[in-house]
Amino acid sequence: MTKIIQTGEAVQQQGAKLTTLIPVHIRRSGGRKVVIPASEAPEAQAPEYHESILNALARAYHWQRLLDEGRMASGVEIARQEGLNQSSVNELLRLTLLSPRIVRGLLAGRQPKTLTLRWLKNHALPWNWEAQRELFGAFDR
Repeated sequence: MTKIIQTGEAVQQQGAKLTTLIPVHIRRSGGRKVVIPASEAPEAQAPEYHESILNALARAYHWQRLLDEGRMASGVEIARQEGLNQSSVNELLRLTLLSPRIVRGLLAGRQPKTLTLRWLKNHALPWNWEAQRELFGAFDR
């Protein structure tokens, strides 16, 4: 039996057993199974961006700028203009309170796997950036 190892060399083996090795990793992401080629080790693979979280961050910082510049008076006015519920606007505005380190991680695609926009909207975030780092560190990676 001839076995070809990853280096491309043929290795002779005794016996009639034929084994095919396909170097892949199977990983769960959002309830789906994702096949990752072994050549793309987890350290080397492209970051995974959560588009919904990034869109929410962009909206929150845009709205905060509108408030800071005085172009909008409150979250209620933003909600009226955007056609959204007032609570949705306020939930997203809380994202501007995230520590810069966490925001950089989200923008770089290094967020915990289980972190979702729903979680961010439905849970109060600590005001202290160190407490936020501890909270986000408790998520699985």
